[in-house]
Amino acid sequence: MTSSAAHPLAPLTPDEELAWRALARAVLVIPRVLDGELLEAQGLNLTEYSVLMNLSEQPHRSMRMSELANAVSISISGLTRVVERLSRQGLVERVKAETDGRGQLAVLTPAGLARLENAYPTHLAGVRKHVMDHLANLDLAALAEALANIAAAEIGPPVRRVRPTSPA
Repeated sequence: MTSSAAHPLAPLTPDEELAWRALARAVLVIPRVLDGELLEAQGLNLTEYSVLMNLSEQPHRSMRMSELANAVSISISGLTRVVERLSRQGLVERVKAETDGRGQLAVLTPAGLARLENAYPTHLAGVRKHVMDHLANLDLAALAEALANIAAAEIGPPVRRVRPTSPA
């Protein structure tokens, strides 16, 4: 007998069910809305923006491809395609890691940083309008911790080494 059979799970309470369904819907809707706004206004999709943003926050504006894939929550093959697209635009370069010679790094170029800085106001306005304006009366630190714990339980802690305040 499995432990779940020995201890049946209690159904969600009405409040838990509402919270779960709202979170599940928001997780699907928000990225789609932000992606559409970035594409229309800046010609960048949300994944491309996330790659540029994550690189901008790292020392030397570079990351191992595997770490970047984890930070952006995309497969390594998916990240490879995104980085190739950004590379063709001169926004990112791929270089061999000096430490072991086998690993690949993605490096943000000055043009990539400029593109991120141009896109930042669009992304910021979208995040404020579609997310933050709806969370005004909540304990944001507690919400951030709870959401971070959900992700960390599944994929580990975030890679971020600096606290983001702006794209630069």
